[in-house]
Amino acid sequence: MAAVPTITLNNGVRIPQLGFGVFQVPPEETAAATATALEVGYRHIDTAQMYGNEAGVGEAVRASGLARDEVFVTSKLNNDSHDPEAALAAFERTTAALDLGHVDLFLVHWPLPGVGDFVETWRAMEEIYRSGRARAIGVSNFQVHHLNRLMAETTITPAVNQIEVHPYLGNEEVRAFGREHGIATEAWSPIAQGLVLDDPAVVRVAEGVGRTPAQVVLRWHLQRGDIVFPKSVTRARVEENFALFDFELDEVAMASLTALDRGQRTGPDPDTFNYVP
Repeated sequence: MAAVPTITLNNGVRIPQLGFGVFQVPPEETAAATATALEVGYRHIDTAQMYGNEAGVGEAVRASGLARDEVFVTSKLNNDSHDPEAALAAFERTTAALDLGHVDLFLVHWPLPGVGDFVETWRAMEEIYRSGRARAIGVSNFQVHHLNRLMAETTITPAVNQIEVHPYLGNEEVRAFGREHGIATEAWSPIAQGLVLDDPAVVRVAEGVGRTPAQVVLRWHLQRGDIVFPKSVTRARVEENFALFDFELDEVAMASLTALDRGQRTGPDPDTFNYVP
């Protein structure tokens, strides 16, 4: 089994660079899907309150026979819980649903600029971190201006920023800001919901290295230094997405995928997204 490289976050916590995402995995299928991922070799699971499947993740981790410190588990604060007191209560629900003793990484899922003050939400996140119940805290879908304000008005710099990144959306400004300030980038929608897999440039690179288009796009992410967590409920695809560590892309291949950037989002714009369930 290939060893997954880790990245050291700004507080010294180490996070596996490749993880397994459970976005859109039905709650009743999550335990089985997560168990499969753990059997294949994944040691990083990414869930969220919004997904409604935290309990399944916890069930699979507890049943895996792995020590708790062998599996890195992330969850995210739901959009209906940005009030600081609500955020604290929501985190309690997450820890109860996962039933794993602690959360390795807890994120603010969206900045929600038209809903509330994400700075006040972050202060509740800082309280959670100081309690020791989350080993690291971060944000998701934050733009540079959100991060600048957060860092100017609070104490703890986010450990990660989970943002949409794929060859059609390099999100370079946000990634560069993260590098400058020690904020690791996590890439969601890493294959643009499949849109990039038929791109001629991706297909050419895949044929050149004898790999699938999905594998070369995921490898592109890893070589750029991003943390990535593809999702599938099919074991063969879960295994395919894990088989990324016995080949490399050369500079020409990397540049050809990077050049596909056209600013195309597959998800909402963080500057206008204000959905509260």
